[in-house]
Amino acid sequence: MKLRANGIGIQVDVQGPAHGTPLLLVMGLGMQLIGWPQALVDGLVSRGFRVIRLDNRDAGLSDGFDHLGVPNLGWAATRHMLRLPIDAPYTLADMAQDAWAVLDALEVADAHVCGASMGGMIAQHMALQQPLRMKSLTLMMTSSGARHLPRPAWPVQRAMMAKPPPRRDRAALVARAEAIFRLIGSPAYPATEEALRARVTASIDRAYRPAGVARQMAAVLADGDRSRRLRDIRQPVHLIHGRADPLLPSAAALDLKLKLREATLDLVDGMGHDLPDELLPRFADGIATNAARA
Repeated sequence: MKLRANGIGIQVDVQGPAHGTPLLLVMGLGMQLIGWPQALVDGLVSRGFRVIRLDNRDAGLSDGFDHLGVPNLGWAATRHMLRLPIDAPYTLADMAQDAWAVLDALEVADAHVCGASMGGMIAQHMALQQPLRMKSLTLMMTSSGARHLPRPAWPVQRAMMAKPPPRRDRAALVARAEAIFRLIGSPAYPATEEALRARVTASIDRAYRPAGVARQMAAVLADGDRSRRLRDIRQPVHLIHGRADPLLPSAAALDLKLKLREATLDLVDGMGHDLPDELLPRFADGIATNAARA
């Protein structure tokens, strides 16, 4: 269903009993709500949650911002390295306000929140914006934005910054997406060729929005370092990160653990920047255990 939230249309999926404990899942850069595997949603529902997934603005079936144009990411990245301000079409704080507005539209007073990658950055803003409404926070494969942290592996940077194939060339789009997911995926838990292709084609067929990805990336670059603000987060926090993550190396999780001193950390051997089927029960247990701390 599509809800009106923060003045825009946000596509939402809600599963689980009406009396279940609300849990909001926020996905990462360019990803859609279907990026959260159904098996994980089922596992969370079985643990008593009412699971709410959303397409972030400019992704999936939510409203886009094409009228704001496509940012020059090369220029934005240069300004980011020089620690100069970046004029992004919108901010991660705006996207956090979208998420809270979704909960308002669903008449959810407070909720547990789990964010992955860019979604974890959005979730950090959510915790700072409305701390009394967030019951617990799980941050998966994400970062504080601290400047000293290692950058993504060079092959990953090159692949993600490469110009995408023409929209009409579906086979090339699928092949490119598969190659990127192989680069960032978990070496100890590789997806089968059939499973990966099914996941990629489902995403492309549902919505393909490269300009939205560029605007979201500009928002990430413009957000900068959230380190000083993290000390204000008081909710129970659980960190999940892969030791083999080539996009956001595991140093990002160790950095978050230092800045969120009461946080628990699950640093997973052989895990990259994805959600392997074999690890979904472990993730669900971690989210549920952290929620119980609240």
